[in-house]
Amino acid sequence: MFIKIGHTVFTKKLFSSKLISRNVKLQLYNTLSRPTVTYTSETWVLKGNVTNKLMTFERKIVRKIFGATRTDGYWRIKTDQEINDILNGQNIIGFIKKQRINWLGHVERVAEDNYCAED
Repeated sequence: MFIKIGHTVFTKKLFSSKLISRNVKLQLYNTLSRPTVTYTSETWVLKGNVTNKLMTFERKIVRKIFGATRTDGYWRIKTDQEINDILNGQNIIGFIKKQRINWLGHVERVAEDNYCAED
């Protein structure tokens, strides 16, 4: 899978830089890392282990972008619910399912417009 390629962007300390705002980091993730990781995902079978790896990858990057939270004088990482709130429910699995529907529409249109004569 392309998770390792997506991790290279993550490990280059791009998402932990203090010089880039959180919104720009999130846009970079949505335009660089997520499409790289989900390349050709329209044809994948989303089994439990693949789904878990993708969700773990996304949560790790979002936690790196937004950093720790200070509550009651203690630092803690963001919970999965807080990450879902940040992403507005548009996680990587939903992105892949949306890409599948777009791909299906494309395949249907090609099938209708394809007038090749069969020999």
